[in-house]
Amino acid sequence: MKDIVVIGGGTGLSTLLRGLKNIRAFRLTAVVTITDEGGSSGTIREEMHIPPPGDVRNNIVALAEDENLLTQLIRYRFTDTGVFENHSVGNIVLAALTKILGSFPEAVMKLSDVLAIQGTVYPVSSQIVRLIAVNNLGETLIGEKGIERNRGKIIYITTNKRFSAIPEVIMALKSARGIVFGPGSLYTSIIPNILADGVPEAIAANPCRKVYVANIMTQMGETLGMTLSDHVSEIERYLGSPLDDLIANSEGIPETLMQRYAEQGAEPVRIDSAAIPRRVSIEKLLKLVVDDRDQLLKVRHDEIKLATILKRIFS
Repeated sequence: MKDIVVIGGGTGLSTLLRGLKNIRAFRLTAVVTITDEGGSSGTIREEMHIPPPGDVRNNIVALAEDENLLTQLIRYRFTDTGVFENHSVGNIVLAALTKILGSFPEAVMKLSDVLAIQGTVYPVSSQIVRLIAVNNLGETLIGEKGIERNRGKIIYITTNKRFSAIPEVIMALKSARGIVFGPGSLYTSIIPNILADGVPEAIAANPCRKVYVANIMTQMGETLGMTLSDHVSEIERYLGSPLDDLIANSEGIPETLMQRYAEQGAEPVRIDSAAIPRRVSIEKLLKLVVDDRDQLLKVRHDEIKLATILKRIFS
């Protein structure tokens, strides 16, 4: 079996994992960011002083057996008004396990064991950090919420303090036979993992192939107007070493859906010639899904097609 490490955050990474877990030749490790500040995760982070559990929970569930009742319980989110409104059961369980065990990474590993997931999920760090970005308007953007409100171009991103990756993450990166970045928000899901001390060095020291799965759409506040090569350049800037392969979508988006995305300031990520010198897989990867939270149709990657491409790359 080949050890494959995937790096990212919430929805995009969990989508990828649901496809990759069906490839028996891969032994998967997911490295997940700990800078989420929204919703249930943000509340738990502030009130309980532990890393936000939401993105980690999403990826644990993605690697679990879908029909398992316990998986459905961990996935469940309260929608009624009251003290539990918008909280996920999985977030509450991870918070409780962290208090019992005294360690967020241990809590993640324990829940992963209970669900018997097909792979391993690690938070990149056990520390609580906030993102800090500076845009071309001279504004300093504090945290994910500040970045979401950004109306300029992000020129630099860091954290409020130095933080180290947990040893298990460094070991996984050093021994990986393949490393995958994304899909996911560039500045709030992918790059935050690279900011952890030890991560760029471990990746640079590993001669395995490094693959970037490009987002289908740009994102308001983060990547508006950025091309594929712009995304790649930013990852390589913080990584300090090159990517080998790129995967991008070539499939057109339905006009009605494109109009709604345009109203939100999003557009398809343009595949420009500057990205072509690398090995690029440009294929139809579009999948339309109804979002659980707002019941709106959203653009996602087809996880089975993505997994097939990655299997080809790493073989």
